[in-house]
Amino acid sequence: MREIQLKDAKATLSAVVDDALRGEEFAITRHGRKEVVVISWTTWQRLSNIPSFGRLLTGSPLEEGDIPERDHTALRGSDL
Repeated sequence: MREIQLKDAKATLSAVVDDALRGEEFAITRHGRKEVVVISWTTWQRLSNIPSFGRLLTGSPLEEGDIPERDHTALRGSDL
């Protein structure tokens, strides 16, 4: 991901958008800190439609006993 200062992004916004459409990603910085990311709409849609692990589990057809009980045996050499 390429970093670009806010003032430079403003001055070259058209080029930043064109590059994002070609798949490049930008982290826009202000005062040296990353503030926002510019990605294409297609990339955003792909990333925003990934369900959370919790949603996957709650929507799964699991039944009682499908997932084995957790083994609480300490790992060898573990101080836990």
